[in-house]
Amino acid sequence: MANNQDSDKREVIGLLGVGLDQTDGHKRVTRSEEFLLVGGSKETHENMQDVAIRFAESLKKRGKRLPETPVEEVIEILHNATEQK
Repeated sequence: MANNQDSDKREVIGLLGVGLDQTDGHKRVTRSEEFLLVGGSKETHENMQDVAIRFAESLKKRGKRLPETPVEEVIEILHNATEQK
């Protein structure tokens, strides 16, 4: 059996944000190239949107698209995007 090195490559094709604190009956969904954001209160959903925007801006500054970004770098970018205010 041939060993396919590409099958061992890890890649992130998208990120999911889920807000669980919605109590007002609204269904909130935001979709971007990198993210699918669902649920949450108005404030929580807006916070998730802000993180998604900062994440996308950081990727753009690095000249990368999500699938070509190493997993460790995606985690670093996401961590940085969540800490910015």
